[in-house]
Amino acid sequence: MQDNNCDHHQEEKMKHHHDYYYPLPGSDCSAAKTDEAAESSFYRQHISEEEESISNQRSISHLNNYALAGAILASTNSILLGYDIGVMSGAVIYITKDLHINSVQVEILVGCLNVCSLIGSLASGKTSDVIGRRYTIVLAAVTFFIGALLMGLAPSFPFLMAGRVVAGIGVGFSLMIAPVYVAELSPALTRGFLTSLPEVFINLGILLGYISNYALSSLPCTINWRLMLGLAAIPAAFVAFGVLLMPESPRWLVVKGRYEEARDVLIRTSESKGEAELRLSEISEAADSSRNESNGKGVWKELLVTPSRPVLRILVAAIGVNFFMQASGNDAVMYYSPEVFKEAGINGEKELLSVTIIMGFAKTCFVFLSSLFLDRFGRRPMLLLGSIGMAASLFVLGLGCNYLQFSDEKPLWAIATCVVALCSSVSFFSIGLGPITWVYSSEIFPLRLRAQGSSLAISVNRLMSGVVSMTFLSISEAITFGGMFGVLAGVMVVGTIFFYFFLPETKGKSLEEIEALFEDEGNTSLRLR
Repeated sequence: MQDNNCDHHQEEKMKHHHDYYYPLPGSDCSAAKTDEAAESSFYRQHISEEEESISNQRSISHLNNYALAGAILASTNSILLGYDIGVMSGAVIYITKDLHINSVQVEILVGCLNVCSLIGSLASGKTSDVIGRRYTIVLAAVTFFIGALLMGLAPSFPFLMAGRVVAGIGVGFSLMIAPVYVAELSPALTRGFLTSLPEVFINLGILLGYISNYALSSLPCTINWRLMLGLAAIPAAFVAFGVLLMPESPRWLVVKGRYEEARDVLIRTSESKGEAELRLSEISEAADSSRNESNGKGVWKELLVTPSRPVLRILVAAIGVNFFMQASGNDAVMYYSPEVFKEAGINGEKELLSVTIIMGFAKTCFVFLSSLFLDRFGRRPMLLLGSIGMAASLFVLGLGCNYLQFSDEKPLWAIATCVVALCSSVSFFSIGLGPITWVYSSEIFPLRLRAQGSSLAISVNRLMSGVVSMTFLSISEAITFGGMFGVLAGVMVVGTIFFYFFLPETKGKSLEEIEALFEDEGNTSLRLR
């Protein structure tokens, strides 16, 4: 009862202040706009302590159902990438047998999807600004649907490569737009959980891919891999139709001057009408500020040619976290997990595919747990825990692989150590880098730069994923799997140091407030909050 009274009191207070301070853009009260910034500051100062007290009483159980439904529908698009990662790890065994391709062709086949997703990632920023976030998600699903059909019907290696290229473009669109859409739709208090849902669905897709591998492995190798890859068209079709039921991003609507539509969406995704009015006012201020600050400059010029110091710091943070996400080697390990488990002493196709299902299940469970606690513990603690855990797990995995390679016997304890270390590594990835990379990339850019800035950061993500996937086997053959995992452990040590010094905490802050975190030059205490 006390919580309800507090919420009612807060709503009435917000309504009172918004009626006085925040006229709807385009209304007859627009003359008050000149004092809006000062009044907004006054308003926030007087209610911030009360808001913080109330927000501390809220939990995941207070999730807005409308925002949750929109986030789930948008995030379902991410199943497509996850399914490809999981299913390709097993399908490539049978593709090699059927099409008689060598290890270099395997690397190209696996990695080309990630490299080609660069096209979709770079194009998605401008596309989503023009046609909207929602229809960009539809475009991503349709493109992947076409690619999945091409792969499933492929009669030859070149035809299969063509399908991978088309699917890769769809993946690029999907990886950028889903987190951005969810971040712009979500209230600040639950944005971490909702924006991490794309990673949850990626892991669910990986698990479904592993299960598909196991279920279809007994079919002839001329058929099974085609079914494995072609089945990805089913979730793509579901996403393309399901997204049409979603609302458009309220921030995109404000930028386009469609304030009433934005207000309707915000009312449905907020705890109260007063909170919706506050969010609308903040978004409107940010949109007006963006128009004034751009001074006719193009977004790409502001990002890459003449970035301000805060924008430069945002770029470093966003590109850095995306770089280390893929430099960790996680995607390559998932793609080539059967090869890694073979090195760990596990033989037999059924046994290999069974172990990958266990790994996929563990990965999915940990990413869901991480999502639940992101808004409670914050981004930084989860990210640092995950990266430190990955570094330790990869180091142990490297030692175990080296021991097995140079040992005449294959003791069970050494095999078990390698399997546990590998599962531990991907689980720590799911606690930290996996979900937080998408959350961070989608929330730290200011409104005027969000779409293109996110697409640039995720393009680096895709490029690194392609490079690592296309060289993982070759480097491992040159320096052994043990050596490769030792290198990846070192990369994660460097990544942990980077995260500690360059990524400030963004928990509980509105998208319009986050930009200020990067404005205090050299303020170490700011980064540690």
